[in-house]
This record gives sequence, structure tokens and C-alpha cells, in this order.
Amino acid sequence: MNFRKPRRADPAVDLTPLIDIIFQLVLFFMVSTSFTQAQVEGIEIELPKSSTQVILTEKAELRLKVAADGAVYLDDAPMTLSALRARLRDAAKADPSTLVVIRADASVGHGRVVAVMDLARAQGLSNLAIATEANTAGGSGGAPAPSAGDAPAAP
Repeated sequence: MNFRKPRRADPAVDLTPLIDIIFQLVLFFMVSTSFTQAQVEGIEIELPKSSTQVILTEKAELRLKVAADGAVYLDDAPMTLSALRARLRDAAKADPSTLVVIRADASVGHGRVVAVMDLARAQGLSNLAIATEANTAGGSGGAPAPSAGDAPAAP
């Protein structure tokens, strides 16, 4: 007579369902995460600060960058002014309402930015925007913006 209970096998934890669930969670978070283009720029530009922030989104948009040394880039490709003129002219022919976003380094002279803006306008692109960064310290980061009632001082 054998009164001993039969010995059961040691329980084992199956990891396959756990790995499947973890894989599904990773896929869910990868798909639901939004990626921003501003984090993946190849040209180092320090944008001027602004106390107001307006985000413009257009279907047709050209991204011009003016680096600290005055070099002009169109979609991260270096451009001479004659090559830029030709590309802007082609964009204006395709869609005259194309938005031109100018991201100029804060140390670039005002004249260089105005020259790029004039070049875009001369080719038929009048929908221009200047990119800035939000001022996190408060204030405008420089001289206060003039209010609507301010008038230039008489000499």
C-alpha cells in the first residue's frame, strides 16, 4: 500500500504571454507618440526670444535658415543667393501662397534677414513668417514692444 501522495512537478512560469503584452505596449506607445521636427535639426541656430507665440501651419511651406555666419539654407541645404532665387521662383510658380518661414540666428544682422525677405517677395512669395522661440523668463528679452498708441518722438 502506497499512501504517499504523488509528487507534482514544480510549477514553471511561462514568459511568452508576458513578452507578448510588453511588445504590444511598446508598439502602442511608439505609434501614439508625436515626434517633433524641431529636435532633429542639423544647423545650429539660436532663435530670438518672443513673449507671444503664434504657431502657423501651412500645407505648402519653405523653411529658410540664416545661420550666425550669414549663410542661407533651404531645408538644411546650403544655398547661394542665385540658387535660392531660382528655388523661390519655382515655388512661387507652383503656389504663390506658399508660406516662407525664416529661422534666423539671433546674432545675424537685421539687413541679412531683410535681404532674404526681399528676395522671397521679389520672386512672388509674400506670405512670410519669422520663427522665434517662446521667452520662458518672462518679458520680451529685449526692448519692450511698442503698443498701438505709441508714436515716434518728434525731433
